[in-house]
Amino acid sequence: MSATLPGTRPRAGGVPARRAVMRWGWRLFRREWRQQLLVLGLLAVAVAATIWGASVVTNAQLANPNYPTLGTAAASVTLPGTDPHLAADIAAIQDRWGPADLIESQEITTGTTEPVQLRAESPHGHYNSPLLSLVSGAYPAGPDQVALTSQVATRYSTHAGGTWQAAGISWRVTGIVQDPSNLADEFALVASGQVPHPSQVVMLIGSAAAQQAISGGNGTLPGVPAASVSFPTGTASKFSPATVILLVEVLGLVFIGLVSVAGFSVMAQRRLRALGMLSAIGATERNLRLVMIANGLAVGVAGALAGAVLGLAAWFAYVPTLQQAAGHVVDAANLPWWAFAFGAVFAVATPVLAARRPAKTIAQVPVVAALSGRPAPPKPVHRSALPGVIVFAAGVACLATAGGLAGASGNGGDPALHLVAGLVAVIVGIVLLAPLAISMLRASSRLPFGIRIALRDLVRYRARSGAALAAITFAVFLATGICVVTSIQFKNVLAWTGPNLSSSQVIVYAQPEQGGPPVAPLTSTQLAEVSRHVSRLAATLHARSAVPLESAGATLHQVGAQAHMDFTGTVYVATPQLLATYGIKASQIAPGTDVLTMRPGMASLPRMELTWGNFGVQQGPGGLAHKDSALPSCTLSSGCLARPGMQTVSSLPSGTSAPNTVITEHAVSMYKLPTQLTGWLIQAPGPLTAAQVKAAGQFALTYGATVETEPGSIGPGEIADGAAALGIVIALGVLAASVGLIRSETAQDLRTLTATGASGTTRRMITAATAAALGLLGAILGMAGAVIAGLAWARSSLSVMFGDVPLTDVLILLPGLPLIAAAAGWLLAGREPKVISRQPLD
Repeated sequence: MSATLPGTRPRAGGVPARRAVMRWGWRLFRREWRQQLLVLGLLAVAVAATIWGASVVTNAQLANPNYPTLGTAAASVTLPGTDPHLAADIAAIQDRWGPADLIESQEITTGTTEPVQLRAESPHGHYNSPLLSLVSGAYPAGPDQVALTSQVATRYSTHAGGTWQAAGISWRVTGIVQDPSNLADEFALVASGQVPHPSQVVMLIGSAAAQQAISGGNGTLPGVPAASVSFPTGTASKFSPATVILLVEVLGLVFIGLVSVAGFSVMAQRRLRALGMLSAIGATERNLRLVMIANGLAVGVAGALAGAVLGLAAWFAYVPTLQQAAGHVVDAANLPWWAFAFGAVFAVATPVLAARRPAKTIAQVPVVAALSGRPAPPKPVHRSALPGVIVFAAGVACLATAGGLAGASGNGGDPALHLVAGLVAVIVGIVLLAPLAISMLRASSRLPFGIRIALRDLVRYRARSGAALAAITFAVFLATGICVVTSIQFKNVLAWTGPNLSSSQVIVYAQPEQGGPPVAPLTSTQLAEVSRHVSRLAATLHARSAVPLESAGATLHQVGAQAHMDFTGTVYVATPQLLATYGIKASQIAPGTDVLTMRPGMASLPRMELTWGNFGVQQGPGGLAHKDSALPSCTLSSGCLARPGMQTVSSLPSGTSAPNTVITEHAVSMYKLPTQLTGWLIQAPGPLTAAQVKAAGQFALTYGATVETEPGSIGPGEIADGAAALGIVIALGVLAASVGLIRSETAQDLRTLTATGASGTTRRMITAATAAALGLLGAILGMAGAVIAGLAWARSSLSVMFGDVPLTDVLILLPGLPLIAAAAGWLLAGREPKVISRQPLD
């Protein structure tokens, strides 16, 4: 857009010219901000979601998973209160392993059905800072002084400065304390040495040599046979969860960038005559590009600032809720500032990059054409078709080498890298191919006049409609992909996946759960203690009883099944009490049945085997290890039963951790299988409240057991339906903005049509056809891209991948999106232009 003579080089004007056009870009933003509300809103939401999400995932977990049990110690030593040499053992450990924090505990009666743990420890210890903090008041410092947790103080209606009657003593409450790493921990704190008869003493030690001795020994300290020891079982992750939130934000910003391209293109066209005037008075193409880029920068900064304020406000408002849900103290100032910085930079860069393409296009329009307000002719599409095809094909190739479902079940590595690279390349390829789809639109002479006008305008203003189509395609692609992936859930009845338990179930484990973390099993003393008190937990949850869960060490296996497709879960014993809990009578079980299951279709699967003991495993250097070669022949002497009798009983629970598959007592007796108690299942009459879940966690902490509850996650069907609905909403939002922008750009043509007698029906038809065409193309391209990507990724498991895709979600996305878009366009259009005789001045 230059007015200079041929052979001369225009002067850029230096810093004054750049400052002038920057001010003009800022003025353009102030005048056009209403037309850019969609982009501003999307940027603000993206930044706010990033700040809030990164803050939540950073603080949802403790910085060190060992804080609730060990604090900052290297190991802990537990001595029973019945140890006849308790004082001598404590002194010996301190002499050999250095300073230690002593935590003496004793359960005392309070005149109610719930005893309270009396705990004596120093608030200024070496390693217990994550285990004890003061909320209000002061720590106890002498006899008859106590500090209570808020739960205990509320239960007994006392407070700091009040009194508390317990164990025949009138205690003076000096303050309120808490366990920062476990807010469900309820106890009464007294000064060190004020527990006369502790039931146990825990010593936190920080010596690295002690940790080495413990981890290399047999669970006892040399010279102290009464001691049981433990050490850290997990380490803090080096991977920041905020990184995942940033990746999600980048995907969202890609979508926002596509929407921004259409918005900046229309704005540039609307200000075309003003930009032409700037060129006529000496502005260079670089100056004109800078105007649009400065406007994009203003949009990005405004959106990032608004999002930052909104995100921080949402975070500080959510901190109390998160603290209650996470069960530990949350420091509101513990924020991933680096993630915030990257998120804000990405948000500012998105509209700047989105404005570059329209800026480049509009700067190349001749001065005369710009002053006349005529749009630039569309560029040939073959320039972007070849790169799009190449990138899309590369993405499909990466997905084809990602290993499919088998690769997804691994632990990262090359398959995960290929999967991510393939998805990114497929999305970029679809975005590049969107203008090609626009150019393929052809208006047949048999179509109504309004539809022909709409299709002509889509092709004519391809820069705007192509970017809008890319954004719609991106939304439909993600929605379809989520629907397909979630439909895999529960398709394989052997590799059973889904919710672990219902919202009314609790499992108390006495032995490590199958597939869970390597937790030491309860000792015989601890097991007896849990057995005596588990009925009290059941009463707290208003359950009739705690059903014992027994295991015979048996499992199921399908010959020829891949590892990730074979049986998963624990096979419990079908005890009479377990069957009665779910209303199963002995008369309902067919004679000779070995296994009962609720998994539909598993009873009819071929090549099934029931194995127990050490079948198929051998002793290796690191313990029991699966053989690399084929499994041995299936015989009863080797611990295997071919083709076991299986019966489907739908009344068994369906959770992955619940007893959904059980071995009958007939099989246990027939094959002489040893059984052992592995835990208890508590079936409450209704969904568990937050207080009941906390009570279960406190029970586990008190008696050293492990409890499992339903985490409150939504099911796969809800995820699929939500993804389809969200895809529709996002696509409709983009359609509304894009159609409005395109129709505003063709306002002059619309005034001409109205002046020549076009009715409101024609105007409605033009808008409805524009929205429907974009919606239909976006749905087809997005769904086709997702299907092609799925075929390439899971080519060896197509029946699993696409065998159970919900038809309703497909109908919502494919015919539903264009129909809803057409209906909305028809209802919201049709108003006659206010000015017909002349074009309004900007």
